[in-house]
Amino acid sequence: MSPKQQWIAFYGLLYKEVTRFMRIWPQALLPSAITMVLYFMIFGHVIGGRIGQMDNLPYSVFITPGLIMMAVITNSYSNVVSSFYGARFSRAIEELLVSPMPNWLIVLGYGSGGLARGIAVGLIVLVISIFFAGLHMVHPLLVLLSLILCSFLFSMAGFINAVFSRKFDDTAIVTTFVLTPLIYLGGVFYNIQSLPPVWQTVSLLNPLRYVIDLFRFAMLGSGGDGLALALSIVILFTLGLFIISVWLMNKGIGIKS
Repeated sequence: MSPKQQWIAFYGLLYKEVTRFMRIWPQALLPSAITMVLYFMIFGHVIGGRIGQMDNLPYSVFITPGLIMMAVITNSYSNVVSSFYGARFSRAIEELLVSPMPNWLIVLGYGSGGLARGIAVGLIVLVISIFFAGLHMVHPLLVLLSLILCSFLFSMAGFINAVFSRKFDDTAIVTTFVLTPLIYLGGVFYNIQSLPPVWQTVSLLNPLRYVIDLFRFAMLGSGGDGLALALSIVILFTLGLFIISVWLMNKGIGIKS
C-alpha cells in the first residue's frame, strides 16, 4: 500500500471506531462524568475537608490528576477490548486480515479509537474538575502528551486482552482483578511517599504509579518520582505493548484458526 492508501485505510478504521462509541455516547461518556462528580463531592470535599492538604496542595486539587487519569485509563482500555473482541466474535476481523492493510496499521487504528475515547473522557473530566478544584495546569503541552501516551498505552493493553479472550466475560477479568486494584494502589488518593518504607518499595512494581505520577507532574508540577523516570517508563510500556500487539497479529494468535 502507498502512504496515501495507508492513510485512507487508517482514517476509515479510526472513523469507524469513533462513530462506534459516539453512537452510544450516553453510555460511553456520561458514566465517567457522573462518577467523577461523585468522587469530587465525596473524596474532594467531604473527606478532603478533614484531610486538609497533601503535598502542600488542597486535597481536592491533589486528587484531580489521578481522577482524570483513572477515567482515561478505564475508557481507552474498555473501548478497544470490547471493539476488537466484537470484531473477532462476529468475524469482521477477517475482512481486515484479507485486506492489504498491514497488521501494524490495524493495531494502530484500534488503538487510536481507544485514544480518541480516552481523550474525550479526559477533557470532560477536566472541565468538571474546574468547577470542583479550579484549573491547575503547570505544563499544558506535557498534559496533552501524557493523555495521548497513557490513553494509547491502555488501548494496547485492551487490545492484548481482546486477543486472548475466549468469551465476552473474559474481557472484564483484567479490568476487575488487575487494572482496578493497580489504579487504586497507584497513588490516586494518597501520596506514595506517605506509605511505610516497605510499601513504598512494593509500589515501585506498580506501573500505574508512574502513569499517575507523570500526569500529576504535568498538571501540578510535582510528582513522586519526577518527570524523567515516569515519562521513560510510560514510553517504554507504550512501545512495548504496541510491539507485542503487532506481534500477536502477525502470529495470528487468537485470530487465525
